[in-house]
Amino acid sequence: MPSLNVQTNVPLDGVATSGILKEASKAVANIIGKPESYVMISLRGGVPMSFGGSEDPTAYGELVSIGGLGPEINKQLSAAIAEILQTKLSVPPARFYIKFYDVKRTDLGWNGATF
Repeated sequence: MPSLNVQTNVPLDGVATSGILKEASKAVANIIGKPESYVMISLRGGVPMSFGGSEDPTAYGELVSIGGLGPEINKQLSAAIAEILQTKLSVPPARFYIKFYDVKRTDLGWNGATF
């Protein structure tokens, strides 16, 4: 059930967001090793944000998963998502933070119950 939520100050008008969502979904599934059918990606653009006192392109992400995360996997995920953001939205990797949450099954709901 990996869920990646990304917000950026880059406006998404005219951006092919479908490609970003698909690429991020595949990357998360492949790196964590979970079926893509369980991966959720959300992308919000045009969010008022600054980083280091500058409103140049920046982004913040949070990735929640039941297992599958850890130091090496997190590095791979950070690199993959940063690459997508740089390529598709011109957000430099040094202007992107991502926080990882490895949660217990009982802490997430789905289909009217918990996992």
